[in-house]
Amino acid sequence: MYKSPASLGFTSAAALGLSLAFPGFAEADLLEDSKAELEFRNFYFNSDYRQAGAAQSKRDEWAQGLLLTYESGFTDGPVGFGVDAIGLFGLKLDSGPERRNSGLLPVGDEKAPGNYGRAGVAAKARVAKSVLRAGTLMPKLPTVLPNDGRLLPQTFRGAQLTSKDITDLTLNLGRLTRNTERNDSGHELIEVEGKGIRGGQASDRFDFASASYNWTKGLTTAYHYGALENNYQQHIVTLLHNVTLAPGQSLKSDLRYARSLKDGNTNIDNTAIGARFTYTLQSHSFGVAYQKMKGVTGFAHLAGTDSFLVNYVMISPDFANPQERSWQARYDYDFAALGVPGLSFMTRYLQGDHFARGNKEGTEWERNTDLAYVFQSGPLKNLELKWRNGTYRSNGGNNIDQNRVIVSYTLPLL
Repeated sequence: MYKSPASLGFTSAAALGLSLAFPGFAEADLLEDSKAELEFRNFYFNSDYRQAGAAQSKRDEWAQGLLLTYESGFTDGPVGFGVDAIGLFGLKLDSGPERRNSGLLPVGDEKAPGNYGRAGVAAKARVAKSVLRAGTLMPKLPTVLPNDGRLLPQTFRGAQLTSKDITDLTLNLGRLTRNTERNDSGHELIEVEGKGIRGGQASDRFDFASASYNWTKGLTTAYHYGALENNYQQHIVTLLHNVTLAPGQSLKSDLRYARSLKDGNTNIDNTAIGARFTYTLQSHSFGVAYQKMKGVTGFAHLAGTDSFLVNYVMISPDFANPQERSWQARYDYDFAALGVPGLSFMTRYLQGDHFARGNKEGTEWERNTDLAYVFQSGPLKNLELKWRNGTYRSNGGNNIDQNRVIVSYTLPLL
């Protein structure tokens, strides 16, 4: 395999770091399983606020991102060592004081800065099928889902242990101490987000644990625990079931239950129940979902992260106002059936009600459409073009029309 000078320099630097930390390690074993890639992400974001008296009528920005990721193998021996690294850079292409705050770029005093970036490293150690990582992390668990919906992904600092030593059982245990949101370069204390939440305070301690078990090829259940010190404790139970009904036909069930309780001086009290069912017929997928909030607050999650709810979508945070109930209908189509592999289409509609907005019952709805194409071969292989369109309306909140155009290209380096 061809290895560019940049990739060789990157892996050599990682190997040198491990040589200093662990003298005598087997560099060949470390590099043999290394992976590195560079993603070019060009992102245009336009959001028009249609409600009367909007403080900002438009958010409109354009930026270019570079995302360099490296994942080493492990040294040989009963305890293997390795290193993961990430380098992120964002460049402003177009913005303005009256159009900023799209989430693509940092929000400056008067205008978005011309560029921003950050880098991070995580050391790792492996024993059998257990891996401990410490440093810059992007855990993907229901209790903590870093956002990657804009130019650069959200990252955390902390430690995470993942074990797969028991067949079909995956265990996770860890602690996060700092948060870097998607359009920031600094490392901040961790805060809580959610509708109606009061009394939260920044913390340097988010503890999490989870256990996921595959009972059969199509059935998985899991329990997840998360606790942000002096803010909340959370328990999440999930069930995923995928059954083949006939050749080319399947039914997927996704059931979720979450209980969030206050810790410290917050008022957090929420029970979230969600169910999503997807029927697939050849290249067609038809989905429906229902979600219900109970308690005095909405669903609690870490600041900047995605919300682990079945009705978390494009514009509205998650249809998770206190006491809200919401439903979703969705359709997907894969154009490979028509001889155009790489082309896909998605559309969905959501509606929520039964929550308070002032002295009346609140209602809201959202419609999303995605159209994406990934080149499958030739000199443009791995180039992805995506257009995302959304409309959101409510009876007293924001009314938003939104478009996102994303062009991304991933270049394998190792």
